[in-house]
Amino acid sequence: MDLENRETAEKKYEVLRRYFGYTAFRNGQETIVDALLAGRDALCVMPTGAGKSICYQIPALLLPGVTLVISPLISLMQDQVESLTQAGVRAAYLNSTLTPAQYARALRNMAEGAYKIVYVAPERLSTEGFRAVCEKLPISLVAVDEAHCVSQWGQDFRPDYLRIAAFVEALASRPAVGAFTATATKAVRADMASLLALQDPVCVTTGFDRPNLYFGVQTPHSKPLALLELLEARRDRCGIVYCATRAAVERVCQSLQDAGIPATRYHAGLDEEERRRNQDDFQFDRRTVMVATNAFGMGIDKSNVSYVIHYNMPKSLEAYYQEAGRAGRDGEPADCILLFAPADVETARFLIDNGGSDALSEEEAALVRRRDMERLQAMVGYCRTAKCLRGYILDYFGQPHADACGSCGNCRAKYRVEDITTHAQMILSCAVRIRDALGYGVGKTLLIQVLRGSRDQRVLQLRLDKLPTYGLLAELPESAVRARVEYLEMEGYLKTDPDHGALLLTPQAREVLFRGKTLTMPVRIEQEERAKAGALPPADADLFQALRATRAQIARRRGVPAYVVFSDATLTDMARRAPRTMADFLEVSGVGQTKARQYGEAFLETIAAHAGEK
Repeated sequence: MDLENRETAEKKYEVLRRYFGYTAFRNGQETIVDALLAGRDALCVMPTGAGKSICYQIPALLLPGVTLVISPLISLMQDQVESLTQAGVRAAYLNSTLTPAQYARALRNMAEGAYKIVYVAPERLSTEGFRAVCEKLPISLVAVDEAHCVSQWGQDFRPDYLRIAAFVEALASRPAVGAFTATATKAVRADMASLLALQDPVCVTTGFDRPNLYFGVQTPHSKPLALLELLEARRDRCGIVYCATRAAVERVCQSLQDAGIPATRYHAGLDEEERRRNQDDFQFDRRTVMVATNAFGMGIDKSNVSYVIHYNMPKSLEAYYQEAGRAGRDGEPADCILLFAPADVETARFLIDNGGSDALSEEEAALVRRRDMERLQAMVGYCRTAKCLRGYILDYFGQPHADACGSCGNCRAKYRVEDITTHAQMILSCAVRIRDALGYGVGKTLLIQVLRGSRDQRVLQLRLDKLPTYGLLAELPESAVRARVEYLEMEGYLKTDPDHGALLLTPQAREVLFRGKTLTMPVRIEQEERAKAGALPPADADLFQALRATRAQIARRRGVPAYVVFSDATLTDMARRAPRTMADFLEVSGVGQTKARQYGEAFLETIAAHAGEK
């Protein structure tokens, strides 16, 4: 290693320790840091909570000039800037929350080199005043956060992201460009590299697994009761409840408040002031439960979220994994539980049909819808599978894994194996008969109605009650018939036409219909669910609570969320180590020099008092 490289290596570790309180990089971080410091482009895929931000924040502090961070959400910018400022880093954001006077002042400060890191929304890149300042500034690095938004095949496509490459190209000197995301399939990663015009990027994909997260799927008879039970067991913890629609958010939030749960709400139908107020209530732990649509998803950086519950099934595994990933960002155990009902599928299909982008042509919109429907099928498969849930997710993102994680809801549950060969033959035959009679296939609901002998008006109008397969499964409840139909789809004997939602037989179905193949289906007989999320017993639980109280006092005094002072993970390590001196305090994971100067004395006094030394 030559002298220059050795000095750079020493500096990056010094910055890591001084500002962020860590002595070592996590998996993949150093590779990205080194690439950006060398002026190389980089593409980074790391799971939520793996430390993507440090990958561009450390180069930003070591490179000359300013670093631009392009971020899609105001909440993310505010959280990041607050955390950086607390750590002693000169950072700012430019967004719509600033008054004209505040924006002008921030832009002027930026032009004068007052900041090392500036966060902006992609829409800001098109404004004349901002571009004029950037053309005169030495910009060493452009970091694109949530970079999957550039791809129309991703779940969060944002047309404004398509302008980033042209903005970078128009700068006086092209900076290094880093693209960062937590969830991206191979196709989306290729899109990111192409549409952001990355030049021979260093690519790091650390894997998608979050070992600290517990995954579970429940199919309760009553979602409101199931949700209330889950939250009652977690009253002392912060969590997010995701709903598919604004109406569901309103209904669920009200029911929780009526039950005495300190919940608030967030969706795009609220005015900006209420959204900000409700988000602050959650961030500052005044309300411990946030009920929200996916508008409160990407970019939320609250480290002490110990559970995420999906009241409705999302439209894709990408969306689900990103939203579930809001839990356990501090590395502590956390729960991700999905409450599933068949009606969720219809809601998701409706949202897909009515959620197109005006920026797309008719042909492009049709392709996007087809992709969305394919992703929806994968999401339904997750809700219905009896296999390892963690493994199902990792399979989707193309990551090898063990056959069973041993810790998800499915791995912990008990099953019996049921022979469904005869029922499968009836289902497949009925689908064939309906197609022969009508000239086209039908959806899942109508197929089930025919099999159960329903007198529904549409069944009668289409004369499907005259088929020899009508009522073949009348003795089974609707849920049991649906479970068998969906199992056949999961196992590849049926497939759903993504354009019309019709169930079609695959060539594989012939094995069951004509060649006597036996089919068995696992049926859950015991629901295994963790009673409580993320227990983090430190060596001294009482000391941990005392440290939390000290943190809360400091946070109130400074007007910042508690986790901005220190995360729960840092307090856990602090309680375990029980440092008595400032030197010992600096050894606590997550304690940097700036925070040690600001808060060290208060925490050391708490520890000493607990030990009976005061």
